[in-house]
Amino acid sequence: MDVVEHVRNELAALADPDKAQAMAAYLKTDMPFYGVQAAPRRSIVKRLVKAAPAASHTDYLHTVADLWQQPHREEKYAAIDYAILHPAHIVSASVPLYRKMIVEGAWWDLVDPVAADLVGGVLAAERAALTPTMVAWSHDDDLWLRRTSLICQLRHKEATDTDLLFELCTRLAPEREFFIRKAIGWALRQYAWTNPDAVRAYLDRYGDELSGLSRREAGKHL
Repeated sequence: MDVVEHVRNELAALADPDKAQAMAAYLKTDMPFYGVQAAPRRSIVKRLVKAAPAASHTDYLHTVADLWQQPHREEKYAAIDYAILHPAHIVSASVPLYRKMIVEGAWWDLVDPVAADLVGGVLAAERAALTPTMVAWSHDDDLWLRRTSLICQLRHKEATDTDLLFELCTRLAPEREFFIRKAIGWALRQYAWTNPDAVRAYLDRYGDELSGLSRREAGKHL
């Protein structure tokens, strides 16, 4: 089965020009849209993965990359959906592709699920191997790699590496970039659902070093 062709054909069949225009305006992008919302898009990809899952890791990488290279934004979303639906292939060997998607995506709607579900999935399974990469990304010139280093543990709950989380939040706190300040607050707020006392203690010690945005986001439900 040509997964890319099937995805493109099914998305095109659901195209809605008015919704496409609204979605592009909301995301402030010139990239073309079909105008297909998340639920039907995910249903398309889920059905295709069930019928024809990736036969190998190489097949997985090629399919994700081929979907990612298509011109419409929903095709890029489909690449992410397809990648997430193959947990056995969310491994360190896939990180170079995920990095490419983050750098090329360069906007929150594309970067954040790659960061939390794909890079975060690898980090959860191969923490010792991938932690140095996350530290390196926190120093990278690319804004979206730095953001990824902060939010890659959003799904980790009790398994969160708090030393890494707090270290990177403190290191990146001086940045004035909105998407970094927001990510610091988001990462801390998410972990506060699991360990509110640890986040309170962190804010007591380092809160003055954080931006007002980061502090407000971090403390929303404390």
